[in-house]
Amino acid sequence: MTSYRIGIDVGGTHTDAVLLDETNQVMAETKAPTTEDVSRGIYQAMRDVIESAQVDRTRIDYAMLGTTHCTNAIVERKRLNTVGIIRIGAPATLAVKPLIGVPDDLRTLLGKHVYIVSGGHEFDGREIASLDEDHLYEIAHEIKGAVDSVAITSVFSPVSDNHEVRAAEIIREILGEAIPISLSKEIGSVGLLERENATILNASVVNVAQATAEGFVAALKEEGIEANVFFGQNDGTLMSVEYAKKYPILTIACGPTNSLRGASFLTGKENAIVVDVGGTTTDIGVLAQSFPRESSLAVEIGGARTNFRMPDLVSIGLGGGTIIRVNETDGTFTIGPESVGYRLPEKGLVFGGDTLTTTDVVVALGRANIGDRSKVAHLDKELLRRIYDRMVEMVEMAVDQMKTSSGDAPVILVGGGSILLPDQLRGASEVMKPEHLGVANAIGAAIAQVSGQIERVFSLDERGREQTLAYAKDLAREEAIKAGADPSDLTIVDVEDVPLAYLPGNATRIRVKAAGPLGSASAEQYEKGNVIP
Repeated sequence: MTSYRIGIDVGGTHTDAVLLDETNQVMAETKAPTTEDVSRGIYQAMRDVIESAQVDRTRIDYAMLGTTHCTNAIVERKRLNTVGIIRIGAPATLAVKPLIGVPDDLRTLLGKHVYIVSGGHEFDGREIASLDEDHLYEIAHEIKGAVDSVAITSVFSPVSDNHEVRAAEIIREILGEAIPISLSKEIGSVGLLERENATILNASVVNVAQATAEGFVAALKEEGIEANVFFGQNDGTLMSVEYAKKYPILTIACGPTNSLRGASFLTGKENAIVVDVGGTTTDIGVLAQSFPRESSLAVEIGGARTNFRMPDLVSIGLGGGTIIRVNETDGTFTIGPESVGYRLPEKGLVFGGDTLTTTDVVVALGRANIGDRSKVAHLDKELLRRIYDRMVEMVEMAVDQMKTSSGDAPVILVGGGSILLPDQLRGASEVMKPEHLGVANAIGAAIAQVSGQIERVFSLDERGREQTLAYAKDLAREEAIKAGADPSDLTIVDVEDVPLAYLPGNATRIRVKAAGPLGSASAEQYEKGNVIP
């Protein structure tokens, strides 16, 4: 019997949903406005696509969600956990307190229970000081009942995680097994302050992730659907509900990466530049072997500087609802960054509204056929052409910014706002507009594989290069299985090996990503030893 899967992705303007059959053919697609309460928009899109497809609901086996819940919680400073923040690094790190590089309002919210404990390691794995377990027990008793999440960061834990692991054992001993604990060695890479911030943010959105997951599962059950639920993460792959609850920060920026994966699937292109035009912004990213290229820079989330993995993206304030302002005196104009967003059908001139938008420009110039063109017939065509040329130039400059060489590269246009752009762009060897481009993000969520990634510093003197790489690959495979991948069908999709000349022991930083199709074994089964990779 045919089985189906639902893919849902939340954008700034619209929440898109698709229903695919077992051969990944699109059975139905829909767009719903992204509501202030994000969950309502998700449930509406889900119901609409199910109703449109008219399939047997008992045959919907998988549901994938790319959500902005965690991003919104951090940006809006709402629904955040009360976090116990423990840094292991005294006496070496006492001069710089935790939450450096975090905006004052967010520091006030999260910085009520901050502790620095003796311990941590040097860059070569030697102890800075022995772990002060007595102090940890004191902290555990002090924060019991006062916090509902804990973030633990130790100096150079990507080199040696012994102190973080032991600290977590002590916290659980006093606070119970149910307390969510975020360990920095699992969140960020080398670089104490940014890794610490990423870990704290992860700990702060655990409740949001849990409520989102449980709400989505409940909404599916209301529709009579008993599906396996997965969440999109920001490397373009999926993770199980349990994994998402543990690492919710990895859902941040999953929307653009879903669009990249969807663009690759729809065109069959493994290497290309993807231009995703939404209602508010245009996101430009790079496909490398069908997966998003990762950023090598520190990134800010809600104003907080972090160093966990993120896709390499450029966003510009250009979308289907972007507002155009014209100075009637001298004919100058500005494009955005303000947008009418999902209110375009009521605010745009071609729909009878009172606001000049980029959509009105392309309709008036005959480049798109939506709304009522007669409502923009009075506009100055020469002015519109200048505005349109500037819109295209904005995208071309962003595409050039993402290139690693001066040659032309293939460009894939996706997103509902891609009607804004022409079939040719400077710097593009070809411009592709695939079928179903308006819901490429939801398709990317639905067809995504499951991945696991590790990034650590290893001493090659201990095992030798080949054995160390093999060990790192095994660790990445374990992470993929925990996230929900099929243990029998895993592929290593990325290996990065950077020698660290300043460290002794022939040290090297290795990053490995493994990916595979969805598996039937759960992360819980794997962790209990019931699944053998």
